[in-house]
Amino acid sequence: MGQNNSQVKMNLDRMKEAVETCKATAMDVEAVIEDVKTTMTGLKDNYMGEDADTLQEQMGKFLEDKVGDICRNAGAMERALAQGLENARFCKDYCQHFPDALEGGANGAVNDNKVNILGRDFEAETINQKWCTDITYIHVLKEGWTYLASVMDLCSRKIIGYAYGTSMTAELAVEAVKNACLNVRDTQGIILHSDLGSQYTSQAFESYLGSHGMIHSFSRKGNPYDNACIESFHSVLKKEEIHLHTYQDSREARRAIFEYIEGWYNRKRIHSAIGYMTPQQKEDEELKKSA
Repeated sequence: MGQNNSQVKMNLDRMKEAVETCKATAMDVEAVIEDVKTTMTGLKDNYMGEDADTLQEQMGKFLEDKVGDICRNAGAMERALAQGLENARFCKDYCQHFPDALEGGANGAVNDNKVNILGRDFEAETINQKWCTDITYIHVLKEGWTYLASVMDLCSRKIIGYAYGTSMTAELAVEAVKNACLNVRDTQGIILHSDLGSQYTSQAFESYLGSHGMIHSFSRKGNPYDNACIESFHSVLKKEEIHLHTYQDSREARRAIFEYIEGWYNRKRIHSAIGYMTPQQKEDEELKKSA
């Protein structure tokens, strides 16, 4: 029985990773399409019809590259779904008898009082009003799957807290939020949005939010777009850093994640949703307003 349990858990982990890959690649496709819209509008504005041949040529080259991106992402989604279905066939009959395995045990059960307060309203008037959080998978050679929990401020789109470890636990999720709270004087009334994962419905996580006066908002089951901003960040992280490297161990991956978030994403990478500023610039702007 122990061996069967271990095999089921391994296949469930693979299924979850397949779902993660599908969600990330779906976000990639959406980002590519948005990039196409923005760039095409920019090309039109720049040329204003004065050089139609040059405009047509540049548009053609740009679209050719983007179509390739979309096709590659579609292929990744297809492979991930195939892998997920393969492992699902093994788990199906077994997990019908042991349903707790699917959600991490009875403590991960979802109650009816989990409400989507955010309602896909990803705009905020200032910082520290709306946050979102999620956990993603990162593979390293030594330990296998490792996990990154991130917290984003929806006004600045800055990653204000994160935690990285070799186990996907409630403690990891709590640690990320603790780190986000380090530089916030008053957390009372902050809306924190998450999915319905067992880490976020755990007593430890709910207790921490309650003790800091934070309001917990939940994605609806099977609706990753309810938490699109943090999903998009994890997709970009994998596209620009994780999938470009092979990490020997979690120590090497931890250093790379730190350098990407603190050295690039927060301080150098501009974001269209905040007027093509960096998240740090947006945060600084908001802090000046409240000074």
